[in-house]
Amino acid sequence: MLVKNESRANLFGSAKFYKGALAIAVPIMVQQLIQSMVSLVDNFMVSGLGDICMSGVNVAGQILFIFMVYVNTICTSGGIFLTQFFGAKDKNGMQQAFRFKLVMGLAAAIPYFLVCVVFPNQVLSLMLIGNSDKAMILVEGVKYIRIMFFVGIPMTISVCIASSLRDMGEVKIPLVVTIIATLTNTACNYLLIYGNLGFPKLGVEGAAIATVIARTLELVIFIIVYLKKKPDFAVKLKDFFRINGKLFKEMLKKCAMVLFCEMVWIFSETIMTALYNGRGGADVVSGMSSSFAIANLFFVAFGGIYSATGVIIGKSLGEGDLERAKKEKTWLLAGAAVMGLVMVGVGFSTTLIVPVVFGKLSASAIDICRWMVILMSFFMPVWVYMNAQQAIARAGGDTGMGVYTDAILTIFVMIPMVFSLAIFTKIGPVMMYLVIKLLDIVKIIIFHFWLKREIWLKNLTKEHEEANKHITEEIGDVAD
Repeated sequence: MLVKNESRANLFGSAKFYKGALAIAVPIMVQQLIQSMVSLVDNFMVSGLGDICMSGVNVAGQILFIFMVYVNTICTSGGIFLTQFFGAKDKNGMQQAFRFKLVMGLAAAIPYFLVCVVFPNQVLSLMLIGNSDKAMILVEGVKYIRIMFFVGIPMTISVCIASSLRDMGEVKIPLVVTIIATLTNTACNYLLIYGNLGFPKLGVEGAAIATVIARTLELVIFIIVYLKKKPDFAVKLKDFFRINGKLFKEMLKKCAMVLFCEMVWIFSETIMTALYNGRGGADVVSGMSSSFAIANLFFVAFGGIYSATGVIIGKSLGEGDLERAKKEKTWLLAGAAVMGLVMVGVGFSTTLIVPVVFGKLSASAIDICRWMVILMSFFMPVWVYMNAQQAIARAGGDTGMGVYTDAILTIFVMIPMVFSLAIFTKIGPVMMYLVIKLLDIVKIIIFHFWLKREIWLKNLTKEHEEANKHITEEIGDVAD
């Protein structure tokens, strides 16, 4: 009995530890929940225009999703270093990490412009191969994406500032800004999609304009916070290009591996979405996309667990306390397992709102949406735990786990599998999704054994101490 109690004590941390973790995770989860609820309201409003408009917005939204994944990946990569420099109380290192986020994030503006403005028809048509309503969906999708181009730069800068605040454990400011921006988005949707209160009725274009207005307001608020609060990562405009080349190169190397892994994932998801869309007409596109709009209500667990894990582990590693980091790894994974089980129940409860939110879609679309939500609820324990595993590895700079396990399985197993299912079977999109996602159980097992090698157990700040000291001295000389 004593052995069992000791084992349990080693598996779970103290109440104080989990309270600290939740203090980081909950505001992020609330922030993402608000964003998801507003996205759900957006989908609800657009769904009132019918399956075709709903499909057009969501096909175009896939492009924005890819762009957002890129920006978030850049911020995650820079955050690996920023969090550890925060733990080491190295202000200059934090500034270098923030510069990296901005430079690499804004680098995507050109390809985003080409996709949204120059070649929208060609790109969006790839998402609708085999769909019986392709031509009509494309018309609505192109209208939407041409306007959504204008959210690119404002969103990038906002995400860089918000993520850097979270890397320092400051989660309340991003939450408040998100609430303001999302309420603005909802109000503008109400006014512009259907032309309420005397405003013009703009349909899908109104939804895009509402998003641009909200993202612009979000940027303005974040810049005001940045200038007034002057967080430790903040840099003056005249010092923006004072980049530590050696450190930037190291961050770029880590980023390349994380980015490769994330882009493989998003590429595979985009391929699967295109193949799902080819299994019918607009009902399949709208049904699948609406299911993810609802699933985002319980997917908030991912961001909360990931951020809390990264901040806690990264801070311990940056302080050089490797033994504490090892214990925290076990405690956080145990907590993630419990959280995943809780989210199964939350997921099932969201099926009740499917007919309420998407009642104006076709019966076929509603049926697809409901079954997809049920299926994704079942997978929550696996996905939440897997997110925590990834966060632990990346907090210590171990980006190889994602590349050598996740990406390889995706390229050589998942993608061939989904093409085989599409070509050689007639199963529907929901069953295709189930078969493909069973591979995540294999990933979680491989991640378990990878983490036991403790490649992630590393203080990155020590590796760059001399370079950072040199830059600090230079800045000091300039100030003198």
